[in-house]
Amino acid sequence: MALREHFESSGNILFNWRSFVPLALFPLIVMAMYYSHDFTPEYPLSERWKLICVGVGFFGALIRALVIGIVPKNTSGRNTDGQLADTVNTSGIYSTVRHPLYVGNYFMMLGIVMWCGIAWLVVVFTLLFWIYYERIMFAEEEFLRKKFGTRYEEWANRTPAWIPSFKHYVPAELTFSLKNILRREYPGLLNMILSFVIVEALYEYLIAPIRGFPHAGIAQAWWLALGGSAGLAVILRSLKKYTTLLDVDGR
Repeated sequence: MALREHFESSGNILFNWRSFVPLALFPLIVMAMYYSHDFTPEYPLSERWKLICVGVGFFGALIRALVIGIVPKNTSGRNTDGQLADTVNTSGIYSTVRHPLYVGNYFMMLGIVMWCGIAWLVVVFTLLFWIYYERIMFAEEEFLRKKFGTRYEEWANRTPAWIPSFKHYVPAELTFSLKNILRREYPGLLNMILSFVIVEALYEYLIAPIRGFPHAGIAQAWWLALGGSAGLAVILRSLKKYTTLLDVDGR
């Protein structure tokens, strides 16, 4: 099999499993916290640093929200059964970068990795993220090139894949829809907050006792945030499944 076909095939396989990528972070984080020389008995990070990490994660969630708020139906979805696109998104944030959702995913996961306070872990995570998603991006672009031909290629030639450029910015064709965000993005918010709680729990109840570090348990604020996001997810899922309150024409 030629490399092009191999990259496309493997990219499609990784695409179907992309929702489970955060799960692979936790074993890496545990090993890093256990073996890293950056950890000392004075390890517990400042609340300011933790707020920065949370801010990085929510920055990624904001990027995703800005994307989902302006995309039409059957594009930029969470589908895991294969590639799907009724049209090529070329306006709004898609006129600045070809894969904005994956940029958002990177920052959401980066905040979780930063929480550990281990510099080399951030570097390793960034490299692994790029290797994994590069294949997915290749497969997606091959699908769009085959389906939309010249229209896709003209947009791709002027729009960077990863690092945004506003040189050719085009206003979004559709109006911004908060309903679309509420209907489609609640799982990501819940998973991000749950991931922060899991990383904190791994340190407090696993690593700290093993290495003899001081620990104080998980802050009440995190339990409140987790409970609030879980409750919100249940409400939005119910509205989505049993009502039309979150429905938007063409979205």
